[in-house]
Amino acid sequence: MSGATRTGWATIPVDEERYRPLYARLLGLRFVNPGGVLCFLFFEGSVALAALLALAELVSWWSVLLLPAAVAVMVKLNDMVAETVVRSATLVPEQERDRFRRQMEPVVGRVRVAHAHTVVPGVVVAVEPAPGTRVEPAGRGADPAGSGRGQGG
Repeated sequence: MSGATRTGWATIPVDEERYRPLYARLLGLRFVNPGGVLCFLFFEGSVALAALLALAELVSWWSVLLLPAAVAVMVKLNDMVAETVVRSATLVPEQERDRFRRQMEPVVGRVRVAHAHTVVPGVVVAVEPAPGTRVEPAGRGADPAGSGRGQGG
């Protein structure tokens, strides 16, 4: 019996399959590649958690069987979602992938930003006056209300 051949989508080479943890091999994980410690936490950790909860009489003893099974279902579901994401990413044209990569790369350095010349009421845009503008000192001739009339008129 030769077994099922792995597709080109698999991220783990066939010759390295035998070195993977038993938990990952039993679930048939192809895209999620948990290490030994993570597999230990997935299985033995969930059994220990369920046993502690059962000993504290917070849950029934069935949870010792159901919690590791639920964790295994979630890990397998995560692997299937990862497969869907990888397959859909290969359908995106190369130019779109390059554009996305450029957008997601962090920008390091300084960028010169052009000064905004829009006038926003009540907001100081420039501290220094523009060249060629006449500035009246604040005092007798200035009208703080902006009505266009001086104090003397």
